[in-house]
Amino acid sequence: MNLEEAKNKLKSYGNFDVVVAGGGTAGAVATIAAARNGVKTLVVEQFGFLGGSATAALVIPMMPNHIKGEPLVRGINQEIQKRLLDLGYAAIDRGGNEGWFNPEALKFVLEDMVLEAGGKILYYTFVEDVIMKDNEVKGVVIVNKSGRQAVFSKIVIDATGDGDIAALAGVPFESGRREDGKSQPMSLRFMVGNVDFNKLSKFLLENDKKSYVDLPLIEFAMVPGNGWPLEKYFKEGVEEGILEESDIVYFQAFSVPGMPGVIAFNCPRIIGDYKGSNADHLTEAVIQGRKRISRLFKFLKSKIPGFENSYIALVAPMVGVRESRRIVGEYVLTAQDYFDAKKFEDAISRNRYPIDIHLPTDRLPYERTLGLEEYHEVPYRSIVPTKIENLIVACRALSASFEAHGAIRIQPNMRAIGQAAGVAAALCIKKGVKPRQLDGRELRKVLVEQGAYL
Repeated sequence: MNLEEAKNKLKSYGNFDVVVAGGGTAGAVATIAAARNGVKTLVVEQFGFLGGSATAALVIPMMPNHIKGEPLVRGINQEIQKRLLDLGYAAIDRGGNEGWFNPEALKFVLEDMVLEAGGKILYYTFVEDVIMKDNEVKGVVIVNKSGRQAVFSKIVIDATGDGDIAALAGVPFESGRREDGKSQPMSLRFMVGNVDFNKLSKFLLENDKKSYVDLPLIEFAMVPGNGWPLEKYFKEGVEEGILEESDIVYFQAFSVPGMPGVIAFNCPRIIGDYKGSNADHLTEAVIQGRKRISRLFKFLKSKIPGFENSYIALVAPMVGVRESRRIVGEYVLTAQDYFDAKKFEDAISRNRYPIDIHLPTDRLPYERTLGLEEYHEVPYRSIVPTKIENLIVACRALSASFEAHGAIRIQPNMRAIGQAAGVAAALCIKKGVKPRQLDGRELRKVLVEQGAYL
């Protein structure tokens, strides 16, 4: 929608310095960062809470991004984890991963931090369109119970996860693996309550040396054909007709801090080439996911000690999408950058999490891996889209190749990128420049002053 049409045909919700579309992993942090830096900030969120993948999709715990147990992502990310730890709703495991958290508690913490920073939240609202003048984003069109309204802003941060705002604005993007277009599979996560942890932990310690048991923390998994001790139990489930073969392509489960007797599952995997930007595909993913959850739950109750009296406590209200759109930005991060441990003057995040692709693939054409104390960086230019002005893309839709994206999509990195986006937006407004004109070296300096580790 063009600017004049929006002004003439739609009621205005207000004028803001920054509008953040999506209050998820990166969006909530972007809102906190922008508001703390003194600019009028609104976050628009489809659910009635913040957190996105972490809360709505139950993506717990966060994957580790450390060197010798020291986190590579600090700043607002560590503030969030410290609040959860102080409340008793987070934990640090023996490997130094502080990413264990309680998703319900995170909703409260993120909301408190946004409001304390002076940000404004608008829940139960979708962004329907962008407001454009030539190649500049001037705001967004929102829709909710109050109808369609225009929100005008100087900078828009796309934190939708799928790059929805960027796509609406006309930013070029890629999707899927280059050789065949396939995207990483989705998962529909769920939680099971009233699990007997003592019985489960005894079973795991006796039968699964790959599991992690340090009560109240538990983690166990199974991938067929890779020598996982639990595979024989899943095969029995298939032979007895409790499970289908496709139900067991990937299985992973974790305990949840502050929820005694609750186990959260990073499965079932949704089978099929579904896209996170396609509503029909998302619908099919949920339908398929619930059927698989029903079978997995029946298997757990009959085959895994500790689950005899358990029940399904929650199925995630949002499908877990690993990868969909990826914008073409001022810099496209590549797998070569990852393996070269490449550093950038305009770095906004540090990462050493591995390239994690949940698809069959040939060996990557690189001869080396990251050393024990090596990491690569993500440049500011990877969240600045080509062609369109006044837009910053702070979510997993950032500019990266399919392979590089598989390493940087995890939540700690998305929080770092969210903080960078919020600070960048504030700097642009104060300096009267567009995101493309902002000196990434200056942004990096300010991020370090505000607690980032760069």
